[in-house]
Amino acid sequence: MPIVFVFRGIKFFFFSNEGSPREPIHIHVRKGSKLAKFWIEPVISLAESWDFSSKELNQIARIVRARKAEIVEAWNEHFES
Repeated sequence: MPIVFVFRGIKFFFFSNEGSPREPIHIHVRKGSKLAKFWIEPVISLAESWDFSSKELNQIARIVRARKAEIVEAWNEHFES
């Protein structure tokens, strides 16, 4: 489970086995027992969420937008190697 970064206790990561065929670029998010998944491409959008509030999801979405290039780079480095 490669962790891309941690921001204020929120882990942003993906799984090494992301399905076959592999899903489009996305990021999983965890804080304690709260989970979410955001699509990165074709556009940043919430895929699913468990226990995060709307306010938290909006904050996370802003982080994902701000760090999209970092997420895409980590994804490509991991899955292209």
